[in-house]
Amino acid sequence: MTKRRHAMPFGAVLSDGGGARFRLWAPGAAQVELLLPATGASHAMAPQTGGWFAVELAQAVAGLRYAFRIDAALVVPDPASRHNPDDVHRASALTDPLAFDWPDAGWRGRPWHEAVVYELHVGCFTPAGSFLAAIERLDDLVALGITAIELMPVADFPGRRGWGYDGVLPFAPDASYGRPDDLKRLVAAAHARGLMVLLDVVYNHFGPDGNYLHAYAGAFFNRELPTPWGAAIDFDGEHSRTVRDFFIHNALYWLEEFHLDGLRIDAVHAMHDRSRLHFVDELAQAVRRGPGRTRAVHLVLENHANDAARLARDAQGRPLLADAQWNDDLHHALHVLATGETDGYYLDFAAAPLAQFGRALAEGFAYQGEVSAYGGGARRGTLSAHLPPLAFVNALQTHDQVGNRAFGERLARLAQDAGRTPALQALTACVLLAPSPPMLFMGEEFAASTPFLYFCDFDGELAQAVTRGRRAEFGRFARFADAALRAHIPDPNDPDSFQRSKLDWCERQQPAHAATLRRYTELLQCRARALMPWLDGAGCGRWSQPAPGSLCVSWPLAGGRRWQLLAQLSDQAGPAELVQSLAGRTVYRSHDDTQPLPPWSVHVSLEGP
Repeated sequence: MTKRRHAMPFGAVLSDGGGARFRLWAPGAAQVELLLPATGASHAMAPQTGGWFAVELAQAVAGLRYAFRIDAALVVPDPASRHNPDDVHRASALTDPLAFDWPDAGWRGRPWHEAVVYELHVGCFTPAGSFLAAIERLDDLVALGITAIELMPVADFPGRRGWGYDGVLPFAPDASYGRPDDLKRLVAAAHARGLMVLLDVVYNHFGPDGNYLHAYAGAFFNRELPTPWGAAIDFDGEHSRTVRDFFIHNALYWLEEFHLDGLRIDAVHAMHDRSRLHFVDELAQAVRRGPGRTRAVHLVLENHANDAARLARDAQGRPLLADAQWNDDLHHALHVLATGETDGYYLDFAAAPLAQFGRALAEGFAYQGEVSAYGGGARRGTLSAHLPPLAFVNALQTHDQVGNRAFGERLARLAQDAGRTPALQALTACVLLAPSPPMLFMGEEFAASTPFLYFCDFDGELAQAVTRGRRAEFGRFARFADAALRAHIPDPNDPDSFQRSKLDWCERQQPAHAATLRRYTELLQCRARALMPWLDGAGCGRWSQPAPGSLCVSWPLAGGRRWQLLAQLSDQAGPAELVQSLAGRTVYRSHDDTQPLPPWSVHVSLEGP
């Protein structure tokens, strides 16, 4: 069995010879005490240079509850707590990472070209909503064709339910999902099945409830830079070295101590950093020099700015910084085609969704410097046509686009209501059989009918403000102009909003849902069999619209092969000669060969040796 522990200067660490060392960075405090709530005992912490306070406690053992008392008044948990059993306002628990025996010593990860990602929320993925319960469904994901699970953030957030983006203790897995060792068991179980595990991490803000850093470490924040979540994280100020180290250690902690295979870094566009070496770049370099030296470790970015700079490859095609970035452009164009909706940011994809979908499939971004109407006429994006398809993660839906709808409707429901289910089926084949790594949102594979709502567990005025703000936000949309209709938008703080968002796995046995599951499984089997072996070395694609409603995209693959996708994405049939022009052998056809190119159909071929 293997032991794993990430060494870091923050927080509490058991000493090899017994006892433990406790450290807190509190440059805004005059004095700090280590408080042991079980006995009421306190121990003065010695001030050190740079705003640090430290103390060693010889009798400390794993399980000890502890907190810090600031200036003889405010009691706070450890901001680098590895475990906070009683939520974010209570004492932390001293943990022993070396107590866990890892059974996956031989695991070295999987290459990125094999990625088929499944995004899931631990609390909604199963009825029990825990790390251990998630293990029970891993075999279903393997049978589907998934090779990587991506956990929405699990860092400790206030209350018993939440999306995770309001986390305030970034090193502590939320206790509502289980103990830290339970997350390790989930990772080990995934590795035993050949599954990678990625984790969504949030380094651009802290949540509004339970963040005590303002009280004693105000240097974490730049109050002159407001964001939707409060003052910006200060990545380039006078004390930014410690701030940057805090988050870089967090990334390495998840990758090393929990043996994760990668991270998805939330909202890079919301990080304000004027340093010569941007924080995200420094983090990526630390990962490449650290755990990435000995095994496959992947970094995926979210960046609404469509900035391709961090996706560059070296001469051998290896990522210099990030492996990939979520491709929201592809999602938005696809959503317009599947639903006809053009509200909000879909406005930028209203005029030519098919062309933008084709460009996003072939080149990554649809917006590579073009003017954005939704952005008020500003230019959006950078050139991406030089990048390989592996640099972009494509999805038909994500937690963002489902959960940020007023009623949390999934894409299958929206397409059905719009009479466009055939369109969605064709678009699904395009995404799952394109070279870019596809990502599914939990339940998508069987067209889950359960919504995914926005939910949280705040108290008092904050809870009321969130509810009011949620409903006011949708007041900008024409269909919610009526205040009475807005009043029916589910309350995020109502426990029922969380319960309704849990997957109903029994649906998979119902005929319509089972048919969707078969379709997804067959498409992913085709991907694994015919496409995946040649993806390492795939190049940027070329796209065209050879006839009304038709889309043709081709990509060079390894070994002199070429992957060709021909889709008729309209209610009209396409010209028969388009199919005849495809070279190579057919690897997938959504229809029988009596109709060469019927409406909403997809034909894929592989050319080469």
